[in-house]
Parts: sequence; C-alpha cells; structure tokens
Amino acid sequence: MIVLRAPAKLNLTLEVLGKRPDGYHEVRSLMQAIDLFDLLTFEPGNGISLACKDPRLASEDNLVLRAARLLDRHTRSGKGARITLEKVIPTGAGLGGGSSDAAATIAGLDELWALGLSSERMADIGAELGSDVPFFVYGGTAIAAGRGEKITPLSVALDYWPVLLFPPLPELKAKTATLYASLRPEAFTHGQFLQAALMSVTGCRPLPADMLYNVFDGAARVAFPGLASFWSKAEGAAGLRFHLAGSGPTLFAWCSQKEEASEVCARLRKRGLHPCLTRTLSRQCQA
Repeated sequence: MIVLRAPAKLNLTLEVLGKRPDGYHEVRSLMQAIDLFDLLTFEPGNGISLACKDPRLASEDNLVLRAARLLDRHTRSGKGARITLEKVIPTGAGLGGGSSDAAATIAGLDELWALGLSSERMADIGAELGSDVPFFVYGGTAIAAGRGEKITPLSVALDYWPVLLFPPLPELKAKTATLYASLRPEAFTHGQFLQAALMSVTGCRPLPADMLYNVFDGAARVAFPGLASFWSKAEGAAGLRFHLAGSGPTLFAWCSQKEEASEVCARLRKRGLHPCLTRTLSRQCQA
C-alpha cells in the first residue's frame, strides 16, 4: 500500500497579463503549498477503482479516476489499482484540492506501477487535466506562467502561517470561467506583483501581506452573492486584510508568526467564524 498526502495551495500573487489567441488568459502567479491535505492510498487491483466516504466524489468525473486512466493510456501499463480518497480540502474552494489529488494519483501510480517517470513527464501528463496539476507535482513554492501550467520551482522555504476562512456560500457554477470573463483590460498587469514578491523571497527577505495580490479580489465580491459582507466581517473581526484564495471563495490572512495567527483565529472565533490555521510547506516537507 502506498499512502500520499495531497496538499492545498495558495496563490500569493495572481496576475492576468491578457487574453491569448487560443482563448486562454496569460497568467503569472507565485504559488505556495500549505499543510491542509487530502489523503490517498493506492493498492494493486483489477481495473482502476476509487472509493470515498462521500459517494458523490467517486464519480467518473473525479480527477483521481481521470488522472489514473490518463496515466494508463500514456504509459500503456495495463495495470490496475484500488484507490481510496479521504477528502479534507473543501471542494470548489479555490485551494486546488482536485488538482492536488490528480497530481498525487499520478505520483502514487508511478510508484505502484514502477513506471519510473520524471517529474517533468508527470507534470506534462497532469497539464492535460488542468492548469494547476503541474504545480502539485513539484509543490513547495513555485512560479506559474502560461495558462498556469508552466511551473518553475523555487529553492526557497517560506515559513508563514496562513489563516483560512471558508465562507458558507452556495456553489458558483463555472466559477473560474465566470471570473475570467468578468475581467476588463484595465485589470491586466505586467507581472510586477510577482516580480516584487520574488525580489523578497529570493533575497531572503520577509514577504509582507501588503505584497500579496489576486486579480480576482474585486470580481469575486460581485460573482459570489454574500461574499462581500462575509469578507468585511472577517477583516473587521481579525483586524487585518484577507485575500481570495485562487478563484475563491476561500479567504486567507497571511501571518508571519504562529502566535499572531493564533490570535487572529481567536478573534475570528469570538465573532462566530470558523478559521483554519495552516502553515506553508517546502518541497521537502511535502514529500
């Protein structure tokens, strides 16, 4: 049996440079894995199957099954696997849980089936499933470019304590497409937020919260009914700024010390909110 953890991620910066001829948007992002995990187990089996406590997550559309079958087609392994998914990362939250599960599936089956694939090959296969999947092949801290699938891992180890909030909002269908469609040319940037953040993290300097940026911060307040008021309540209770996690609706506050993050959590709980305290992960910790 092989057991792997599939971490969530945050986009510390997320910029859109413009719309490409192929219809996708050109993005630049500083991405960071955090210690909120799904758990996957892989065992030999006849055919490829997925078990999960929530039967809705064991459908044919699940990225775990799609990743397993895609890997089998690419490698012609002809082998089977019984996969079990323990879901912890909220679905549709902007934290990349499904993409992380897909990357863990490719890595887990690479080991189970003794395929010997390189990280680059696994990332290329994962990119067929979604733009975030290649990031999770590498983990840690990385730059994402293209439509998000071109990953440059960074040899830095950020040590921060993000505080997450999961707004209790109805699911927004076609969430990411809706947010991208809402962007106007004046929202496009030139990668300057990424470059400023990189100067800090690669220069071994702190990455303050005011350097974080998400192009969707404004659009999400409009797209998700009720998010704007929840956001205001969170910032009022915590006494600091929250950012959108990816395409949302999860929000996070960026804390440099555990003590600070714990105090933020306590203030949020007093206002009836339910924070989740996490920590950033390096590639070594993730492995």
